Order: sequence, then structure tokens, then C-alpha cells
Amino acid sequence: MADTLLIRALKSKPKALNLSNKKLDRVPKAIGKLDCIIHLQLKNNSLKTLPFELSYLDQLQILNCGNNQFEVLPDVIEHLFMLEKLHLFNNQIHTLTPKALTNLRSLTFLNLNSNALKVLPADICRLNNLQFLSVDKNLLTELPIELCALTRLEEFHCANNQLTSLPLEFGFLINLEKLHLQKNRIRELPESIGKCYKLRILDIAANDLRIFPTELHSMPLKELFCEENPLLQHIPVHSVQEEEVLSLKEICARHVMKELKDRRPDKRWSYLRRSIKHYPQIREMLAQASRCAVCGESFLNTWLECVKFIDAKSDLKLNNLNGLVPVRALLCSYKCFNAKGHDYYGVAFP
Repeated sequence: MADTLLIRALKSKPKALNLSNKKLDRVPKAIGKLDCIIHLQLKNNSLKTLPFELSYLDQLQILNCGNNQFEVLPDVIEHLFMLEKLHLFNNQIHTLTPKALTNLRSLTFLNLNSNALKVLPADICRLNNLQFLSVDKNLLTELPIELCALTRLEEFHCANNQLTSLPLEFGFLINLEKLHLQKNRIRELPESIGKCYKLRILDIAANDLRIFPTELHSMPLKELFCEENPLLQHIPVHSVQEEEVLSLKEICARHVMKELKDRRPDKRWSYLRRSIKHYPQIREMLAQASRCAVCGESFLNTWLECVKFIDAKSDLKLNNLNGLVPVRALLCSYKCFNAKGHDYYGVAFP
């Protein structure tokens, strides 16, 4: 049947060819003669591989191989330089060969839902024009740091996997607008996610999340889904802590950061400010500092994790959520924690 369709297609030179639902276990090699095709549908068959002749389709932009029996990404895909959309959902793919990803520089859409992937290769960063990536219903336990190099990514789906965390560099996905992570095992979102300034939809439902990052309120979220998480509850219990003893390293770091923060004319060219230029390791260490939510001063390692409960409607302006949302707040000392006039609470673990 497929051969008959190809013979007919050779006469009409179509831009699109639909070979879906044809019970195919192979694609005829004659497919290579249809170099006019832009859109090729091969879904709902029994394909395990693709012929090399497919590489002759040098105008192909959309390829749908969903619901077949592929176990690896076919090597011929690396030759489809013009490919923009690739559907490989509902197969048995357990490996994404880096070679197949090398030349897909035009790819903007990749659907790998319902496969058997345990890892995403570091070479996924080569898909530098990718805008949509979906890997729902796989076996992923972690995401590679290199994923964060996909700075054009606008929509990322990674639901129904086994993730426990996200890369610390996740904030480099500066164009991300939709993030779906429901039904994983994520215990904490990285603080850098606050740098995703275009994020409008965040679905983190059915995970192990207790608290949200400090910059949640600065994100332009319109919808937040967080049900079925063990989120911290607003049940205040009185507690007063004694002042802690800071390490010498912490005391020095705080002094240096306070000095560098001082912009008064007599401090602008201080010996400390001039000297620190020659110590890149110290500058790098101080760049990781946090800022106290109460006094605003910078600190390095010794800090108190607290929580602030903000209103989903009035504070976050969310369209779909009511009630209070727990957001992390970092305090530099118990002195600030014991100060009056703030609404930060210490976190009590059962």
C-alpha cells in the first residue's frame, strides 16, 4: 500500500505525505525520490528504523514518527538539516544518540513523550533553536546542566518522571514561559528559577515541595499549580533563639561585603576595594552571597532559613489559586529573626 501511495506521490510532487495508520514495518526506499516533501506523517505504524534515503528529503521541515516501535533515535535524522518539528512520542526510545542531535540546528519543536529515556544527553544543548521540548512520561531522574543552555526554550514539559531536583543553572532559561513538572519527586526548586522573568505558567503539582524560592513574587506568573505537595502550613509557634557565634570566615566576608557596598566618596577608592581586584577566587566566593530579608545586609554561609506566607491573589496576582503560598526567606542571624516588625517565620520540622 505504501509503495502505491509513493508512486502516486511521485506524479503529483506533493508538499505533504501521510503514511500514518498503514501498518508499516518499514518505509520504502523510494521515499528518497520525493525531495519536494515538507511535511511527512509516519505515526501509528510498527516502524523500528528509517531508511537512509530519507536523508534526500532536504526540504523536510516536519516529521511525525509518533506511536511506533523505535528504541533509539534513527541516525538518518542527523541529515535532516531543515527539520523544524520532530514528533517521537509513544515509542520505546531509551537512548538519544548525540550523533543524531548534532546537525538539527533548525529544530524548534521536539516531542519525546511516553518513551523509556533515563537520561538526556549533554549534547541536547546543540539544539540551540529549540523552543518547545516535551519529555513527559519517561524515566528521567535528573536533567543535564547543558539543558540550561537552550536559551530560546519557551515551553518545557517534564511531567511524570522521577526528578528530585532541577539544575542550579535553571535560571539561564530566560525565555521560558511555560514549565510543567507535575508528578515527579522534586523537593526543592533552585533559587535561580527567579531569573526566568517570562515564566507565566508553573505546574509543580504532585511533588515533594515544602517551600518556594525567595524570588517567586518577582516572577510574572499567571497560573501556579501546586496541589498535592507537602507545603509548609501557616501554624505559628512562639520561639526565641539565642545569638549564634559566627565563624571567622563569615565575619570577614560580611565585613568585606559591607565595605564594598559602601558608595560614599571616601570609600570608593579604599584599599580593600582596590585590593580585591587581584583575588578572583574571593570575588567569585562573594558573588554567591545572599541578602538578609530583614536588614538587607549580605552574608555568606551562616544563615537562617525562614518562610513568609504570601497571598496567591493579592501578592502573586495568580488567576487560578487562592490562599497562602509559602516562600523561602533567608535571614543573616537570629538577631534579625528575633527583631520585631517582620512577618518571617522559622521553619519547624516534625
